[in-house]
Amino acid sequence: MDHPNGHNSNDNASGLDPQGWLGQLQLPAPELARLMMALAEPLGVFGAVKSLANGRYVHASEGMAMLFDRGELGIAGATDADLMRPDEVIAMRRVEQSVMAQRAVVVSEHKLEFNGRRREFTVTRSPLGPDHLLAMWQERTEERHREVHLQRALNQIEQQQKTLEQVRREMQLGSGRDDVSGLYMKAQFDDQLLREIDLSTREHREFALVLISLDPAPATVQSLGAEAQLRMLEGLGRMLRANTRAMDAACRIGEQTFAVLLSGVGLATAHARMEQLRRQCNAQIVVLNGSDLGMSLSMGVSSFPHTASRQDELLAASETAVQEAQRRGGNQVVLAPIPFGIP
Repeated sequence: MDHPNGHNSNDNASGLDPQGWLGQLQLPAPELARLMMALAEPLGVFGAVKSLANGRYVHASEGMAMLFDRGELGIAGATDADLMRPDEVIAMRRVEQSVMAQRAVVVSEHKLEFNGRRREFTVTRSPLGPDHLLAMWQERTEERHREVHLQRALNQIEQQQKTLEQVRREMQLGSGRDDVSGLYMKAQFDDQLLREIDLSTREHREFALVLISLDPAPATVQSLGAEAQLRMLEGLGRMLRANTRAMDAACRIGEQTFAVLLSGVGLATAHARMEQLRRQCNAQIVVLNGSDLGMSLSMGVSSFPHTASRQDELLAASETAVQEAQRRGGNQVVLAPIPFGIP
């Protein structure tokens, strides 16, 4: 099927008006067309000029002739009927009529059969003076195949993610964990934070507290509704479970907020680990209806006892750092400042 996509423009905008700046070069139309085709050929774009009076090609690039397996003969003097199937000729003619009626550049998609193989092309056409038509062809076959393979891969990933989440939910049913992310919830986090403060105080060691917030999704993702949000939360839960140690604690403490306690870890190490996690999440494929949703996070890192030595102050410091990350545009890790006040 052919899909014309007209781009209306006046003759000056098309660059082919003899009264415009190109006309000042005093190049005849055929010479101008040959120059354009010579420049485009190394880029894999093939060109041809067709006479509107008889529908015959008056000039074509070498690549165009090779495309139709007429390397020695060339296609000058041939018509579309000599090169293509009848249905393909009709599709070509229909777009050409649109070009001449609009006197504008028109881009269309065509599928042609060569020796039993279907190949796809983008063809850009423009009037070339009153009696000729310039067409620039670019093959898209391999590109389309890659798009199809990518779509299949995304569909497979989406199905695998659905299956894994279903299995996980069945296994942890009644475990006290959050159904969506698979992580412990705020009550367990509060208990774990108090224990970590007590342990670190007695053993004179430090630990890090990281708050993580999902950045606002693009409009295209928001338009997918609650299901997209669910997939994002599931995906972040998977990443946190896979990237925390047994001695750490990863929890979901709000609608779109998560917390990680990194036991025995200082501020610099915590920042490095969270930056690595941010990059991994940013590259993580989260799929819904065959589309990758993407994942962007803002993180705020504080440490005990350097940033703060009380639970509320530690949480406030991480929250302020998250807000600063979002203020900077999101998708980054921000360290909470270390106070240097005089006692």
